[in-house]
Amino acid sequence: MPGENLTRIEAQQRRTVVDTAEYDVVLDLTRGPEVFGSRSTVRFTATEGASTFIDLIAAQVHAITLNGTPIDTAAFADSRITLTGLAASNELVVDADCRYTNSGEGLHRFVDPVDGEVYLYSQFEVPDSRRVFAVFEQPDLKAGFQFTVTAPAGWKVVSNSPTPDPVADDHGAATWTFARTPRISSYITALIAGPYEATFSELTSSSGRVIPLGVYARKSLWQHMDADYIFDKTRQGFAYYESKFDYPYPFEKYDQLFVPEFNAGAMENAGAVTFTETYVFRSKVTDAVKERRVVTILHELAHMWFGDLVTMKWWNDLWLNESFAEWASTISTAEATEWTHAWTTFNAMEKSWAYRQDQLPSTHPVVATINDLEDVQVNFDGITYAKGGSVLKQLTAWVGIDAFFAGVAAYFAKHEWGNTELSDLLAELETTSGRDLSAWSKKWLETAGVNTLSPLIEDNADGVITRFAVVQTAPADYPTIRPHRLGIGFYDLEGDQLVRVHHVELDVDGDRTDVPELKGLKRPDLVLLNDDDLAYAKIRLDDRSLATAVAHLGKIADPLARALVWGAAWDQTRDAEASPSDYVDLVLGNIGAETESTTIRTTLSQLLLTATAYVAPEHRDHTRVRVADGLWALAQSAVAGSDAQLQLATTFAAAASTPSHWAQVQRLRDGEVTLPGLQIDTDLSWQLLISLAAGGLVTASDIDAALAADNTAKGGEFAAHAKAALPTHEAKQAAWDSLVNSDTLPNTVVRSAAAGFVNPAGVTLLESFVQPYFDMLLPVWNSRTYQIASYLITGLYPAPLADKALRDATRAWLAEHADAPAALRRIIAENLAGVERALSVQARDRQD
Repeated sequence: MPGENLTRIEAQQRRTVVDTAEYDVVLDLTRGPEVFGSRSTVRFTATEGASTFIDLIAAQVHAITLNGTPIDTAAFADSRITLTGLAASNELVVDADCRYTNSGEGLHRFVDPVDGEVYLYSQFEVPDSRRVFAVFEQPDLKAGFQFTVTAPAGWKVVSNSPTPDPVADDHGAATWTFARTPRISSYITALIAGPYEATFSELTSSSGRVIPLGVYARKSLWQHMDADYIFDKTRQGFAYYESKFDYPYPFEKYDQLFVPEFNAGAMENAGAVTFTETYVFRSKVTDAVKERRVVTILHELAHMWFGDLVTMKWWNDLWLNESFAEWASTISTAEATEWTHAWTTFNAMEKSWAYRQDQLPSTHPVVATINDLEDVQVNFDGITYAKGGSVLKQLTAWVGIDAFFAGVAAYFAKHEWGNTELSDLLAELETTSGRDLSAWSKKWLETAGVNTLSPLIEDNADGVITRFAVVQTAPADYPTIRPHRLGIGFYDLEGDQLVRVHHVELDVDGDRTDVPELKGLKRPDLVLLNDDDLAYAKIRLDDRSLATAVAHLGKIADPLARALVWGAAWDQTRDAEASPSDYVDLVLGNIGAETESTTIRTTLSQLLLTATAYVAPEHRDHTRVRVADGLWALAQSAVAGSDAQLQLATTFAAAASTPSHWAQVQRLRDGEVTLPGLQIDTDLSWQLLISLAAGGLVTASDIDAALAADNTAKGGEFAAHAKAALPTHEAKQAAWDSLVNSDTLPNTVVRSAAAGFVNPAGVTLLESFVQPYFDMLLPVWNSRTYQIASYLITGLYPAPLADKALRDATRAWLAEHADAPAALRRIIAENLAGVERALSVQARDRQD
């Protein structure tokens, strides 16, 4: 990524010189499969006589004109056009050819293998609108954008403003001229074009305006598009947010477009939100995925206010967008839709992500230091999203939900169409709540690390509690002790249920907080700190509570309480404070009774990691057999056609490690063995085939045959995954060559092939790729886009080896490359942290 960076200092300096007014962007999408025409007219004010630069990544610049005077195209170098001798009021015109991408950055071009149709979509966050037009690429230089697009006449073309009637020419093309947008940041502008299918509806905003709604997807997927459900969740979200934010929806229309080969879950383009096609369900999916789609829909809708209407000045306040949308989408899902246990999902998924991220060497405050674009690219992480959302949940419990929403409403009204910093939001919340938030902000938003809360319990011979305290600790590198609002629950076995018999809510602060109101009570079978999950902190189970959990976790009626216990047991395991074998016992003994889909999904993923990396190598084969056998038994006894059955069957296939396991997978795929209610549909058949590939029971030709039967984009991703999982050196080398020594594969195929390459079933084959991995790091970083480089550097790291040799090689690379780009070093340091943690847990496993 040479020559494409932008520092915060450069952006701040440019902002003192330039203020943008409007862009007229003319795009010609009829010039073939490689490039498109881009003509940008930018009107801006500036300090007279000053110099600056505008951003552009282009294949070729044909002409540059500033205030009517031609500029030598040599002014374009790397990703910038140098501008000198500025006037007080300026008009810049840049005529260029820009390249389509297949990396999901800029203007992505996809050819549908089903029917040969071409589909385009833009993805501009963080710095990629410059791949499509000349732009001052920073969030605090907002402007009105007017797009004019020429494309094949049979296409649909969508942008931020309502789609106008096209004007056709005599050559099979047409031109769409969109109205100018309100004043927004460049990264939320959008262009989606192609022969998309669409359906439309509308709703009435709280302002009385009628808001047109649209849902789009590819032709070959349209039969699977449940648009009515999408519209229903959208209406619920509109009603909830307009009521709570006391501010009508700010844009003219709201389109939701499901696009191919998308890197993230979705993107909050103003009025034209793009989503991954994963959310168009062609096969049966778990409730976890269904719920995640709803949360994502409401996450992006929340961004229309928090991020699009009001935007951060610079990327250090990215959390103002993402943390808020994470929190808002969860509370709206829980309160406005049928997914009433969304906070349980938040605990199982988001909080586990946040705790994991907060213990990496790369952890950072919620309000992060962002020095340049490379910094922000790696900061779309569990701190920015999940920890921030968790902290906001605790803040609402402290200041009160009504005061919080009132502060947010005042914030939108005061800063509409502007740019803000953290202090702007806190000022409004302080006004509505009457609380001074400066100390809270310093401890929660401006310092890193996660605290651990443990119960200190003393009881007498009769089991009566004589002392109860909450002990708080912090890691040595991040020693902040924080205030927490939390609940403490006591649970006892009553018949065949583990029920809550007592609950207290209190404020905890300092190293030790005594809880005198619990003295005199009988010590329960299980003590659960942070009951109701108000606080952001790891919690510990005392020995008696852990034993109760291992034996009876499935008997807790409340799914949120179960999620908290699952999480506590996992934290103790990965922190090497509890035996990984005990964790295996806990999961196999209780997961069959779990009802919450995301809790099942998260826990089974953690079970696989435990079996393949956390148990000591000498115990690993036995543990993997025990896990796979246990999962198959649970799948056989699961309710027919249930979500749990599907998850247990697919996890069994992923856990298979012996010929007998793979033979069972083969029989299941072939229909020789059946599980009542489990249909071997297209996607499940592929998942089973990937398992068989990892076990060496199929060949590349078998995979090709499966792809011929499912010659779709998704089929191509599955096939790449399966081929890379084949357990031969030749297959691994072929996958490596296709990924590292070639740059033609699209983003989602890169991601899928990398996942197959590191399949744990072929772990010993990865040893010969350790040195090539480190040799490719700098060349890949310097030659690929950020997204592709990150997929390769994270995805091809041979983490399943989880041994000292890999740890030492990783440490050596970091020591020898102290001057490597900070963002690259961060990724490698995070890879190393995973291996170091695995070795620590393996050492704990050897104690048993």
